Amino acid sequence: MLVDTGDAGRPRTVRETQSDYAEVCLPNDANLLGNMLGGHVMHLVDLCGAIAAMRHARCTVVTAAIDQMTFLHPIHIGELVRLKSQVNRVFRTSMEVGVKVWVENLQSGELKHTSSAYLTFVALDRAGNRVILPPIVPESEDEKRRYEEAAERRAYRLAFKDRTREEQTISRP
Repeated sequence: MLVDTGDAGRPRTVRETQSDYAEVCLPNDANLLGNMLGGHVMHLVDLCGAIAAMRHARCTVVTAAIDQMTFLHPIHIGELVRLKSQVNRVFRTSMEVGVKVWVENLQSGELKHTSSAYLTFVALDRAGNRVILPPIVPESEDEKRRYEEAAERRAYRLAFKDRTREEQTISRP
């Protein structure tokens, strides 16, 4: 069942969905080398992405997919992990959110890009039904570029999903 969002269905700009999130890496977040656990970084990416998605949808969202993540630089105990997210494109009931992660050395002020990810979120009502999402309006050239690239990534994701389903069907006895 699909649900129409009514008033919440008005178009939103990318700017309205943007989210910033920051957290200091504490010993409890780190591995034996003193670096933030990759799983914790992924958790923060999911949280920051969900905030942008909820700002757009104005309802509950669930993570449907996370594209590849690469960790370019470690985040050490005592450093600040900074995340920024925004909705890149909206489809019918799902949307792509881009999240970028930086590490900031609070002593020197040095800032390094450490990770980026694209997440797909699906909007749901209280009964768990998918919600038809309002459109996103990209304004800047960068937002328009991200909007176009999101369609290409979605096509790849859907093709991958179809191949995976096909392989599962073939491998069943």
